Amino acid sequence: MKRLFVKQSTPYLLLIPSILFLIIFFAFPMVESFSLSFRNPDGEWGLETLRTMVTDVAFWPALRTTIILTIIIIPIQFVLALIMALVIQAKLKGTGFFLYTYSIPLAISELAAGIVWFAIFTDRGFLNTWLVQLGLISKPFLFLSYQNTGWLIFTVMMAEVWRSTAIVMVILVSGLQSIPKDYLEAAEVFGANLWQKISRLILPLLKPSIQVALILRTIFSLQVFATAMALAGRGMSLLASESYRWYVDYQNENVAAAYAALIMVLSIISSVFYLVTLRTKPEQEMAV
Repeated sequence: MKRLFVKQSTPYLLLIPSILFLIIFFAFPMVESFSLSFRNPDGEWGLETLRTMVTDVAFWPALRTTIILTIIIIPIQFVLALIMALVIQAKLKGTGFFLYTYSIPLAISELAAGIVWFAIFTDRGFLNTWLVQLGLISKPFLFLSYQNTGWLIFTVMMAEVWRSTAIVMVILVSGLQSIPKDYLEAAEVFGANLWQKISRLILPLLKPSIQVALILRTIFSLQVFATAMALAGRGMSLLASESYRWYVDYQNENVAAAYAALIMVLSIISSVFYLVTLRTKPEQEMAV
């Protein structure tokens, strides 16, 4: 009887550290953030803080730029990561070199990545130097000017894609390795070409890995901060940077928490969207 109890309770005991971690570092900060969002600096409950956030002159530009960045970054990263993962999974000659090369950005922090790309795009950076030397432009082009919002978004997008595509690649590689080789061999026997194998076999079987990869990258893209600050400074408003501005510059933790809560809500909405739209067949049957 005692052995049976220990055997049945062991899985739940093993979950305790994870549950405590989630409660301390996720659930409690989430509740506290929402709590501060619905209180004013005097501690009174109400919608004053949310009104202050929404009527802030930088709110709508920050929301728009954050969403645009997310919409641009996610598809590009997914396509690049899938190509990289397929190259690695093909086990061609030099695959190990490709794997290590792709994984280098994983060791670089968000701020460091921003500084690296700042050195490329600044008016005296590598890109302008090469363009001038090649005679393509007569004087340096201001990629990082606050007047060129499109170029600012492009530079941040490039830095983020370079820095974190490897994360998506690692998840997809692990998913590809779980696909039985018999399926791929059967597809070849029936004459399936590369696109047919990818669209009709690999992608459907990769749905669980794709779910995880897209959820993580969407959450991280909504939280882009250090890279954008290193490249654009105050020239580009993002939800995370506005939260930082209200907390540090204005010393208003309530509005800062409201911005953080909005990022959290957008993250939850995007996660639910991916979980619903990318459900596997067993999950669909369970839902029914």
